[in-house]
Amino acid sequence: MAHGSLVCPWCSATAPLIPPISVTGTISSRLGLQAAAIEVNLETDFHSLVVDRVGRAERVDYLICDEAQFYSEKQIEELAMIVDGLDIDVYAFGLLSDFRTKLFPGSQRLIELADRVEPLQVKALCWCGEEATHNARVVNGEMVTEGEQVVVGDTVTSGQRKHEVTYEVLCRRHHMRKINARASQATHQSTPTLPFQEPER
Repeated sequence: MAHGSLVCPWCSATAPLIPPISVTGTISSRLGLQAAAIEVNLETDFHSLVVDRVGRAERVDYLICDEAQFYSEKQIEELAMIVDGLDIDVYAFGLLSDFRTKLFPGSQRLIELADRVEPLQVKALCWCGEEATHNARVVNGEMVTEGEQVVVGDTVTSGQRKHEVTYEVLCRRHHMRKINARASQATHQSTPTLPFQEPER
């Protein structure tokens, strides 16, 4: 691959959503692999960070940016500046849309500026067995489609009540119908409509 590319491999549905802020400055996988990483927040200036390292004769071969949907539009533009001005490849990973099926601002800007957009070859399945393409926010077991765009999956306190917030991947059909796994179980537990009787002996 030629140098100077902004590549965005997207995963259409995954859970839970975790903002790109690391307390320990490491990135880890569910397999237990870990590597040193740079903490990112909305104040991070990618371009200045890379220019400073290059100015100190440090080698920068490429950037791997995780959870890029949480980046600001300005930060996405900084990544493009790194590609065009410094001839350094950038690989940005993230989600396209939120639990409301709306594009994240960072994701939208990445699509607008990326040299290539590639879906990851990792397929998640809805509870029905179909390919999952949408993220659903589930609060206390029920799917919701309103609320803040970014809420980390955990327990959120609202007033005096604690709400359990999780995320679930669904196919489009069941996301549109607001039927998550728990709701699907409830619909299958209805009482029989026909008056079945035990045969007389």
